[in-house]
Amino acid sequence: MSEAQHHASAHRSPFFDLTGRVALVTGTSRGLGQYFARALARAGADLILTSRNRNALSDFEQEISALGRRCVSVSLDVCNEDSIRSAVGEAESTFGAIDILVNNAGMNIRKPAIDVTWDDWNRILDTNLRGTFFVAQAVAKGMIQRGYGRIINVGSVTSVAGYAGLGPYGASRGGVRQLTMSLADDWGPHGITVNCLAPGWFRTEQNKIMYENQEWVEYLCDRIPLKRPGRPDDLDGPVVFLASEESRYVTGQTLLVDGGISTGATRALPAKPQKPTQPSGS
Repeated sequence: MSEAQHHASAHRSPFFDLTGRVALVTGTSRGLGQYFARALARAGADLILTSRNRNALSDFEQEISALGRRCVSVSLDVCNEDSIRSAVGEAESTFGAIDILVNNAGMNIRKPAIDVTWDDWNRILDTNLRGTFFVAQAVAKGMIQRGYGRIINVGSVTSVAGYAGLGPYGASRGGVRQLTMSLADDWGPHGITVNCLAPGWFRTEQNKIMYENQEWVEYLCDRIPLKRPGRPDDLDGPVVFLASEESRYVTGQTLLVDGGISTGATRALPAKPQKPTQPSGS
């Protein structure tokens, strides 16, 4: 195929159109996982929803189906190897292939480092890092056979910055970032791209209690150049881009969606003093 023919064929469909693609999203019983799945469905993808408790997905499955997409729910515990094999096998037998994987399932235990237990560390790393790898491995086997795939590992701004109270979590997300680069190199020859989508500070079920502290929210927003925490729909475009044909030459990258906080966001100039309010009246 000539360069001109390739260019023409690559742009026959609308940008970011996922029609005909099948996406598996882990951890879709709540939180950002549902937003990722919803964004992919709106872009045209059919969906495989997963949770440790399949029954928890029934309402969301109906919502995705109402968008006109094929959708099934499967039980998946990313900390259990047999569960991973079973879930991927069930998904492939239902749809025939998985084109897109969003490795979203994760967890956190927020503690000062001095209080972290052996079990705390293992739960976080087993879910966020080991689970990410083995789900990707299971799905990639079919992708390799077909010569096509999009793998999106969900990371975090904690992969590039240190935060007190998030030691094991940051280690797990830093591992996901490094793993993403290694898998991109490993599977690139098979037509598979592997990227990491790293949200900054978003209000989720895991951290919503922190956003009830107005002083902390103001402190956080002061450090974010765009002066607000993330909204879930801020991730719609990035996840669809990384899942689409338009990201075909992007792999091994970490896309930070963080309002700029990873720039360092330390004020190098004093804040401008507010002008004194003039008294009203004569």
